[in-house]
Amino acid sequence: MNQAFLRKLHKILIEIIMWVISLVVLIPLLIVLFGSLKSAPEAAHFNIIPPLEWHFENYIHVIKTGGLINAAKNSILITFFSIALIILVSVMCSFIIARRTGRYSSIIYNIFLMGMIAPMQLITTFGLLKVLNLMGTYSGVILIFSATQIPWAVFMLTSFMKTIPREMDEAAFIDGAGPIKMVFVIIMPLLKPVIATTIVILSMSVWNDLMIPLFFLNSSSKWTMPLTVYNFFGQYFSNWNYVFADLVLTALPVVILYLFFQRYVIAGMTAGAVKG
Repeated sequence: MNQAFLRKLHKILIEIIMWVISLVVLIPLLIVLFGSLKSAPEAAHFNIIPPLEWHFENYIHVIKTGGLINAAKNSILITFFSIALIILVSVMCSFIIARRTGRYSSIIYNIFLMGMIAPMQLITTFGLLKVLNLMGTYSGVILIFSATQIPWAVFMLTSFMKTIPREMDEAAFIDGAGPIKMVFVIIMPLLKPVIATTIVILSMSVWNDLMIPLFFLNSSSKWTMPLTVYNFFGQYFSNWNYVFADLVLTALPVVILYLFFQRYVIAGMTAGAVKG
């Protein structure tokens, strides 16, 4: 009885600790969510008390005056092409690294690992974009995101690619499939869980990034959604309800994306452990 009681007490304590830890995330979310539906004086208190009067018109005001429609188009454009380029390049690189076990393959893989921790140099990046005439363009920002995120994607995909039997490659060659067809028609569908995981995580990183669009897009007409929050500082400095509404609308697409790919994300995180 004592052991059963101690086990039950241990589970209760663990559950309490997890609830306390979750409050670190839940409290800021509730402040933002409730604040987006409050009046300006109420939102300035930064508390988790529900609004006395629900102001859904805050979202309409933000969309009309904050340029969120145009910013959403910019964010979708940059995020979509960045992720597409990252996945395309990473799948091909990961296939070669996983299938060739020689010295050079190991060196290339280690170079990609170094790219995960190497910081981006702003001055040299500015200079390179000016030389290529890409400064202030969508293409320049897409290439920057791709260059900074490909190492992590290669790390994720290579680890999963090594769990795919080589016999599948041999069978594909016997059936007359070339390297391109084998990678994109046979191997890539097997990578669906890890690709979905990579897409969600990298989309969050690219969509929510502030620094790269701020530094390398020299026109506010090209701003992404996270940058639109600056439209409500200065003239609207005290109107935190608009700032919170802007943050909610900015985070909403990423939340929808995660919910859409949720089952693939869970499968991608557990597949390696199951196959290993």
